[in-house]
Amino acid sequence: MFNGSTYRRCKCTEPKLDEQGQPVLAANGTPKARELGSACPQLKKRDHGSWYYYLNLPDGPGGERRRPRKGGFPTSKKAQEAAQKLWDEATDGIDVDSKETVAAYLNRWLDKRVDLKRGTREDYRITIDHAFIPALGHLTMRELRERHIQDMFKEIWASNTVKKANRIAAQQAKAECDDAYRAWKQAPAPRPRHLRQRWDTAKTALKEARTKPRQDTGPATQKKYKNTLASALGDAVTEKLITENWAKNVTLPKYQRPEALVWTDERIARWKLTGEKPSPVMVWTPDQTGEFLDAAADHPMYIMWHLMVFRAPRRGEATGLPWTEVDMTHGTARIVEQLSTNTAYEVWEDTPKSRAGKRSLTLDHATFALLKAWRDVQKAQKAEWEQKHRDNPAKYGPYINSGKVFTQADGSPWHPNNVSQAFERFIKRLALPPIRLHDLRHCAASLSLAAGLSMKAIQALLGHSSYQLTADTYTSLMPQFEQAAANAPVDLVPRRNAVEQPTPEEPFAAATEMDEEPAATAEAEMEQTAPEAKEPDQRGEDSPHLRLVLPAVAPAEASDAA
Repeated sequence: MFNGSTYRRCKCTEPKLDEQGQPVLAANGTPKARELGSACPQLKKRDHGSWYYYLNLPDGPGGERRRPRKGGFPTSKKAQEAAQKLWDEATDGIDVDSKETVAAYLNRWLDKRVDLKRGTREDYRITIDHAFIPALGHLTMRELRERHIQDMFKEIWASNTVKKANRIAAQQAKAECDDAYRAWKQAPAPRPRHLRQRWDTAKTALKEARTKPRQDTGPATQKKYKNTLASALGDAVTEKLITENWAKNVTLPKYQRPEALVWTDERIARWKLTGEKPSPVMVWTPDQTGEFLDAAADHPMYIMWHLMVFRAPRRGEATGLPWTEVDMTHGTARIVEQLSTNTAYEVWEDTPKSRAGKRSLTLDHATFALLKAWRDVQKAQKAEWEQKHRDNPAKYGPYINSGKVFTQADGSPWHPNNVSQAFERFIKRLALPPIRLHDLRHCAASLSLAAGLSMKAIQALLGHSSYQLTADTYTSLMPQFEQAAANAPVDLVPRRNAVEQPTPEEPFAAATEMDEEPAATAEAEMEQTAPEAKEPDQRGEDSPHLRLVLPAVAPAEASDAA
């Protein structure tokens, strides 16, 4: 049984009197009052006041007295139960006297997490400062409960509704600004003043609309928030600061990993009509991938993109690949480091994303030949840049011996963000269906899967730490490789009026007459609206580039020939 007592008191007051029995006045001249507490005569009434408990806990460090008390209980029994619970927690080692706030604890927790990588630490810092502290920081750790965390996510859901309205308002403001600009631009000179005023007003409205938050905090981010808080509170339980991890049972919207979808003709037609991608994660077909590579052959980043298409390094792994980890004798590249970046555009060298990310990639013969030729071009770039530096040091700085495989003309590695932006601009000019730079990894996985590689081999190629992650992400083959599997069950059933097996070149040629006419019309329309072919990017004199006819030899054969 706990060591302490329960008692009843109230908040009733009476005038405060001095030694002469006169009312004590405050600075503003009003009488001061004092609480009657346990001395209130009204406490004889059953429903007057509330019950409190008082505990005598063992003294703390340095002989500090620990005498917690708490009130507001409707009955003596309720107060006793709360006192007993607190006593049991204190007996189990819980710091029941702690006044540490959630904000102070989270900052202390992050400070001690010296095991975190820089990028993860910065993500945690942003999450703590912008999500946890505004919603929970004022509470003490002893006060924190599951309902407080649930309320935080309710606020996030409500803010998403506001953000959606902000997005719509920004889109409308952009449309009005564009319309006002066209009206002013197309007006004959001298242009009317009111058209310019309308455009200026629209620009101001658009600028204001874009200052409001518009990016949703989606299910994936909410899951990350929950996991971060659960990790922090798990350490608090270990410290005996709280009794339970209150984040574990919080309910969130169901999160499903985006499904990787292939850009089929039907999906492309829908995208051209609406501008919407069927999934955040899209994959090109082999034909689309080939079209991209052929068009990119003159681009400064072509060899890097080629490597990403077929051997699936991450963006940071490709930009951070050093020559010291490329074995040009055996045709392998060892992934041991990467370039990481943050929202401030800072770049630093780091280890791969996970332990499984440290892996060895066997180079295909095409990538091997490209890298071999690129090494010679890079040496020529270095000599040319050093000559320019000697001739004009004010304009050309010293050559940067970064040691990276993929570098700019001055030897500096590519910024990971620049690689993504250049990729996005390039495929937009080609009018290819959009994918992200990271989706080149999905292309590599899908091509490998269609080529017959096992899921375990693809897991090793991608550097996934979990086989289940690989299997869940890549469960579908390219459409053209699934046709035989789809036809196999039909071929087993004998039919008198069986549909004739189509040729491989035209798998769906057996269409009805009604189907043929719309298909022909759609094809003609696509030909009429197809964008004109555009010249690939050209590099300036400071950036010599490479275009190769790839030899059909394996790495070992190429090495022997060299």
